[in-house]
Amino acid sequence: MVRRLPFALLAAASVALPFAAASAQHSPYAGEHARGIKALSGREVDDLLAGRGMGMARPAELNGYPGPMHVLDLRDRLGLTPEQEAAVRSSFARMEAAAKPLGAELVERERALDRAFAGGAVTADGLRPMAAAIGDVQGRLRAVHLAAHVETRAVLTDEQVRAYDALRGYSRAEGASERHGGAHGHGQRH
Repeated sequence: MVRRLPFALLAAASVALPFAAASAQHSPYAGEHARGIKALSGREVDDLLAGRGMGMARPAELNGYPGPMHVLDLRDRLGLTPEQEAAVRSSFARMEAAAKPLGAELVERERALDRAFAGGAVTADGLRPMAAAIGDVQGRLRAVHLAAHVETRAVLTDEQVRAYDALRGYSRAEGASERHGGAHGHGQRH
């Protein structure tokens, strides 16, 4: 004689099995518990301390506002004039000088947050100002990187921006560079 399990028991088992399987899987954070600063990888710490952008200026980069470091790397292929190169170098230097101390401040604030959690000293009231301060530094740092892209765009011609986009592998609709030209106060200078 074949015994049949009640439908309710089968239904419960089919719901419980995926949860049991999911609980046995590792977290995407597995291994990160050993980091010095839990919120930042070693590479992120290095990038912040070195003033690198870490994708913070992506909206500018992908919308016709080239990054100064990449423009300098491509200067020969873009046909930069000596004046353009000097202006882009100056923008890059300003960005780097402002980004490094902000990056160091962000690393230290993240380290303090990590220490607070590790020490069990976090309260809801104490957490808010710590998180707000981190957000403020992140915002200022991002503005520094975005501003360098705006400054760089202002010294390039539309043709150079189109060439930059092509060299970097970005495809945009025809005329996109022109939309970022004179109509928004970012016209070309030579």
